[in-house]
Amino acid sequence: MAEFVKVASANEIAPGQARLVNVRGKEIALFNIEGNFFALENACTHEEGPLAEGDIEGHEVTCPWHGARFDVRTGEVLCAPAYDDVARYNVRVTGTDVEVEI
Repeated sequence: MAEFVKVASANEIAPGQARLVNVRGKEIALFNIEGNFFALENACTHEEGPLAEGDIEGHEVTCPWHGARFDVRTGEVLCAPAYDDVARYNVRVTGTDVEVEI
């Protein structure tokens, strides 16, 4: 059964930034977009590039290895070379705690 796990404090990730968090053996890219938090599997579906290290513009992250883009809200792939969506995780903020559902 899935449960929410604290991964960060809201003030630790500035708007427009991302952070890599490890939760129960999973690498997750946690994004702060205008004060809203989103979480994706950290591995690009093309060749597993680290999405937490990618450039963020609006609601899109660009893989730093080959330029595939994903919507951080949904995990939807937006351009080649990736063709598959990346896994998305539910996020909630409780007080100042950012929690990801695993």
